[in-house]
Amino acid sequence: MKYSVIVPVYNRPDEVDELLTSLEVQTFDDFEVVVVEDGSSIPCQEVVNRHASRLALRYYAKENSGPGQSRNYGAERCQGEYLIVLDSDCVLPPGYLAAVDAELTNNPCDAFGGPDAAHESFTDVQKAISYSMTSFFTTGGIRGGRKQLDRKFYPRSFNMGVKADLWKTLGGFSKMRFGEDIDFSIRIYESGASCRLFPEAWVWHKRRTDMKKFFKQVHNSGIARINLMKRHPGSLKLVHLLPMFFTLGTFVLALVAVLFLLLAVMGLVSLYKTAGCATGPVCCIILGLGGMLLSLSPLMLYSLIIIVDSSWRNRSMKVGLLSVPASFIQLIGYGTGFLRAWWLRCVCGRNEELQAFKDNFYE
Repeated sequence: MKYSVIVPVYNRPDEVDELLTSLEVQTFDDFEVVVVEDGSSIPCQEVVNRHASRLALRYYAKENSGPGQSRNYGAERCQGEYLIVLDSDCVLPPGYLAAVDAELTNNPCDAFGGPDAAHESFTDVQKAISYSMTSFFTTGGIRGGRKQLDRKFYPRSFNMGVKADLWKTLGGFSKMRFGEDIDFSIRIYESGASCRLFPEAWVWHKRRTDMKKFFKQVHNSGIARINLMKRHPGSLKLVHLLPMFFTLGTFVLALVAVLFLLLAVMGLVSLYKTAGCATGPVCCIILGLGGMLLSLSPLMLYSLIIIVDSSWRNRSMKVGLLSVPASFIQLIGYGTGFLRAWWLRCVCGRNEELQAFKDNFYE
């Protein structure tokens, strides 16, 4: 057996059905699938049973421990030369495993990962969220794009492959609740193993279904970056600071805009009281409104870039417009999580690893 596909799942039988259906039509067939039910209250065993006759498929149920430990649980029971971990909310194009095998045949490596994309069937919100997580204008391309600000590629657990013997040597995923995939990727590099991006081994990734859940995810990711820095000194790069700078810059620009708006309001009140066209109040109104627009212009320009780029990529103006709040949530959610963890761990000296939303491993 060359490949073992590991899928941890929690209360998502419908998504598992879609993923297994996409695995059934793979053009490369030397693989097995291991589904690990992580303490779900809505199990997917019935779904798995429907696919068992068409796939080399095994199903395990265990107590809830989060996706990282569930992947380890599955890895211990795999038979493949390479282990591929996928999130249950992924769907594979028919050539996914063939693309993986072609890359490993032409240029072998110890670990790898691929990018993700939005499927046509995704909701507009899911497409906007997918854009915000993959665009060069939001994440800098560090999540699997061909253009990246970070020269090294760190596979994410939604689409990640590792040699089985390397997984065993490194002990798989740590017990970190968030950022465990980046921790694993860093340890892969620290071990001296080779790791590459496979651009053609992409998946459709549904990600979060609404903006609230998306904020929780990215906020925890910002916190995890500080936790990772503490675990792996030197792992923090300039690209990881950009959401923090964006967050602080947005706050400053919004504060300045509010101050100019107050100036304009004061001018209006003064003009009303004078019951005439006084030069002073009019100047205050003009200065206030002009200053407000000027201070907001960088954010407006950035929003315009997002709208144009996302609308073109998704062939939808609606998705382009939704990509603006999704992009701001992605950057500010991450930035506030980063700042929060930096303050508590680096300034206040708290030693324990932090997480803001403890119960959303799969949400």
